[in-house]
Amino acid sequence: MAPTKVLTGARVVLPTGTVDGGSVTVEGTRIASTAPGASPSPVEGAAQTVDLRGHWLVPGFVDIHNHGGGGVSFAGGTAEDVLQGVRTHLHHGTTTVVASAVTGDLDFLARHAGMLAELAQQGDIAGIHFEGPFISPCRKGAHDESLLRDPDPAEVRKLIDAAHGHARMMTLATELPGGLDSVRLLVEHGVIAAVGHTDATYEQTLAAVDAGATVATHLFNAMPPLGHRAPGPIAALLEDERVTVELINDGTHLHPAALQLAFHHAGRDRVAFITDAMDAAGFGDGRYMLGPMEVEVADGVARLVEGGSIAGSTLTLDRAFKRAATVDGLPVEDVVAAVSANPARLLGLDDRVGSLEPGKDADLVVLDDAFELVGVMRKGEWAVAPQLA
Repeated sequence: MAPTKVLTGARVVLPTGTVDGGSVTVEGTRIASTAPGASPSPVEGAAQTVDLRGHWLVPGFVDIHNHGGGGVSFAGGTAEDVLQGVRTHLHHGTTTVVASAVTGDLDFLARHAGMLAELAQQGDIAGIHFEGPFISPCRKGAHDESLLRDPDPAEVRKLIDAAHGHARMMTLATELPGGLDSVRLLVEHGVIAAVGHTDATYEQTLAAVDAGATVATHLFNAMPPLGHRAPGPIAALLEDERVTVELINDGTHLHPAALQLAFHHAGRDRVAFITDAMDAAGFGDGRYMLGPMEVEVADGVARLVEGGSIAGSTLTLDRAFKRAATVDGLPVEDVVAAVSANPARLLGLDDRVGSLEPGKDADLVVLDDAFELVGVMRKGEWAVAPQLA
């Protein structure tokens, strides 16, 4: 059995607030205890003590919308490709990741979901998110319009079945024919219905939420803008307490004022930071494929070669965290909720991950006082061991 690890002296962000000079004790794969002081009660056999004075200790990040990274794709790559992408994001603090597909041929999506389901069964990913093909051609973004289709509940069911119990979320344009029936079907099978890539009106969006939709896929992006006479989906999704709103906090997808608007109206408990990452995340500029679409990444911004639409992001959640705590000036506790607690609760995994509490997986991130990542632990093992003076 791995030796007990005692992490002391950090500013520890707990569900009850931040503790200065706190400590977390890890036994095996789990958190054994948290304590308000830097010198917890002696633990028999304790062999490793890490002094984290001057650092933050926060829960591991949970990404519910991620298409790849490290030069590989979750949407079309092999199992080894997916594992490489998972490792890339792990090194940036994401200890729990949902693999997101993009619009494709329905049979291909079903086959690919079967492979991803095996990785989910092994615990390598936390499940599958289908983004497309049931989305609006009016708001398709970086999706192949020729492959889009109305959300036929029978076809939705085909993808659910192909995921063998590991479908976590599906993004739909719920205003399309079959949209509301598909939302109800997803809810019936325990799959999150997300409103996104949509041209819905305010009223149509409310109908989707009443039918059971509980997530706004990358709020503000790929939907009509907020209007004073036609408020559209943004107002409906922000105002409804049943909805969690995804935000891509990379400085490209959202103006800081839009992020502040979302936090002001939704509150800290209804915001989930996502990456919407594609292959180039943690890798670099160049040309990539996002499903069947060719993407050019320049200066860290991904755009379709044809048409120039933004095509996902190159974001990692450590960068989203730092930007939120510095540029956006959000309280660290609010940022932790957005990158850890809220997405974990949404996935129904908050009994295991998303906060630093005894009995939960020892998934945690160490940040310095400038919010740069210096350590990552997943299930009690260092993926990135902090190099401290």
